[in-house]
Amino acid sequence: MRSLSIGATGMLAQQTNVEVISNNIANMNTTAYAKRRAEFNDLLYQNIRRPGAQSSDTGTIVPAGIQLGLGVKTASVYRITTQGSLSSTDNTLDVAVQGKGYFQVTLPSGETAYTRDGSFQLSSAGELVTNDGYTVQPGITIPTDATTVTINASGEVLVKLDGQTAEQNVGQLQLATFANEAGLSAVGNNLLMETAASGAPVVSTPSQPGFGSLLQGYLETSNVDVVSEITELISAQRAYEMNSKVIQTSDEMMSQVNQIK
Repeated sequence: MRSLSIGATGMLAQQTNVEVISNNIANMNTTAYAKRRAEFNDLLYQNIRRPGAQSSDTGTIVPAGIQLGLGVKTASVYRITTQGSLSSTDNTLDVAVQGKGYFQVTLPSGETAYTRDGSFQLSSAGELVTNDGYTVQPGITIPTDATTVTINASGEVLVKLDGQTAEQNVGQLQLATFANEAGLSAVGNNLLMETAASGAPVVSTPSQPGFGSLLQGYLETSNVDVVSEITELISAQRAYEMNSKVIQTSDEMMSQVNQIK
């Protein structure tokens, strides 16, 4: 009975759906986390009677035919890159991106990763780094005798040194954008990597046309809507139960056939 395998594909699909939803809920407080959504496609169809086939030698056409579906499969887990809310932290080195763009981070391997998590810190050498100690490009060092650090909307890092009144520019943060942000590959630690699907990065200074601006002392929160996720979770649970009921019913029908003598 096809319904046994069809019901199984439905249960597997809803299991994946629940896993995606659970990851969204788990990351509801993760800085700059972009929620995911599972998308599904129907499987191939078995043509018992093909639509449009001739049904007689006079040329009459079958209007609908008989096509039996074979179930469902997971097509993709899509990243939804809507802007999260901005939360004030009053931390000098916290920076939020308002609009499009990703900070560039140099990994220990020398590769460049991308993130919207602007919770930066200073290394022992005074260099601007991520929570894992990865250098934020282009490699900005804050002098040890700096009394204030200002990061403006255009990404300029300005410091005021002890005994001086004028601010000094020590670096310029840049942002990268992609033609297809959903094509970036997540590698954990709030980092994303370029792929063939995302396209090559376009790099420019913040506040330029097509690029977001920076806001010091703020962090972007997750864009997960908990109420919506709970609703989706209940819907996925009901769909899982219905598919399991299909398998149970099919099994009972098979048992009845086996009892015929």
